[in-house]
Amino acid sequence: MNPLNIFRYVPLSFMRAFALFMVWIIILIPNLRIKRTIQINLQLAFPELSKKQRYVLTKQTLKNQGLSAIESVKCWAMQPKWSIDRIDNVINQEVFDEAHANPNGMLAIVPHLGTWEIMNAWLNQFGSPTIMYKPASREITDDFILQGRQRLNATLVPTDASGVMAIFKTLKSGGFSIILPDHVPKPSGGVIVPFFGIETLSSTLAPKLANKTKCALVGLTCLRNDNDGFDIYCTKLDDPDLYDRNMKVATYALNKAMEDMIRFCPSHYMWSYRRFKRIPNLGNPYNASEVQLSQFLKQRVSVNSQHSMNIEKLEK
Repeated sequence: MNPLNIFRYVPLSFMRAFALFMVWIIILIPNLRIKRTIQINLQLAFPELSKKQRYVLTKQTLKNQGLSAIESVKCWAMQPKWSIDRIDNVINQEVFDEAHANPNGMLAIVPHLGTWEIMNAWLNQFGSPTIMYKPASREITDDFILQGRQRLNATLVPTDASGVMAIFKTLKSGGFSIILPDHVPKPSGGVIVPFFGIETLSSTLAPKLANKTKCALVGLTCLRNDNDGFDIYCTKLDDPDLYDRNMKVATYALNKAMEDMIRFCPSHYMWSYRRFKRIPNLGNPYNASEVQLSQFLKQRVSVNSQHSMNIEKLEK
């Protein structure tokens, strides 16, 4: 028996309290890599924020990321019904239902936003999705996560060409899959297009699948609500550019769609991930000097005025 299964018996309230305690310690320790990464990402993505607003958003991000991590651990330890019972509302489910009924299949676009592991159990009620799975670095952790995910109806495939082909076949047969498309791909698997106004390497996997299969696309997000439960948000993704044969056009459209989802609740996004590590002319901003980063930010193209971010309470 995997020793991590002990979390099956630990109350979620206790686990959340422990996560918040650890976050409090992280906030107090200066010069931590995770905080520097978040700060750089926020400077790049939201140059309009003041230093005080970035500091508040950094603390909120650390809190939400800590809670999401511990909630995922609890999710893997429990039966799927436990996760489903935590979901209070599904916003715009008709969007999901329409996409799921598409004869060309459905591809769920799930950014690293909120607690997506909780949502997996809900999503697997609607069939057997094909999902890519990358093993964790430690065997005990990988066994624990794999054990949790294998309780679902999902078919797990590797993150390689064979996995891509499996997803393609699933969509062609009218099934559905889930992709987290906001990771940094290998150069061969991406193009340089804007994400939050920053020209950076972005994955072309989802746009290629959409173009080849004409499947329905739907954005899905699982966010913690004020009652400590979760709400699932379904976002209609019907921009024709998402299906364009030109991968720069299609990938840029996908990045814009994810931006809109993130701007709705920016403090729930995983800003600790080094998403912008491949920027033309700057290279890796996380290794850049303060002078280099400052010069780059001065040259940064202004954020489109039509986008607005939910930054209420950031002054508190």
